[in-house]
Amino acid sequence: MGQLLIPCSTNPMTGFYRTGCCETGDEDQGRHLICALMTDDFLEFSKAKGNDLSTPMPQFGFPGLKAGDQWCLCALRWKEALIAGCAPKVVLESTHHNALQFVSIEDLHLHAIHGGGLVS
Repeated sequence: MGQLLIPCSTNPMTGFYRTGCCETGDEDQGRHLICALMTDDFLEFSKAKGNDLSTPMPQFGFPGLKAGDQWCLCALRWKEALIAGCAPKVVLESTHHNALQFVSIEDLHLHAIHGGGLVS
């Protein structure tokens, strides 16, 4: 959000590039820009939308997420969850400023974790 991007999570390792940061590039068509604190409600919502984030997939090095994990979410999935009333909290310091192309700063602030940061 206009400052140096702070890592979102290294355990589990997140980000499109698996650097721990919600960085983006041309290859990232989903725009994994928003560092979000997972909740059971959001994980159920995402699974119902066809993106199961809670089931481990060891063949891809993915441990599965649980409530309390931080994860770089696709900006439009977060917006979809916002509209459905189950948007997870966000760590602004770890959310890429390009998220503002998809969601408003006001909505992000309403869902911000104050004093958030890297979960490792």
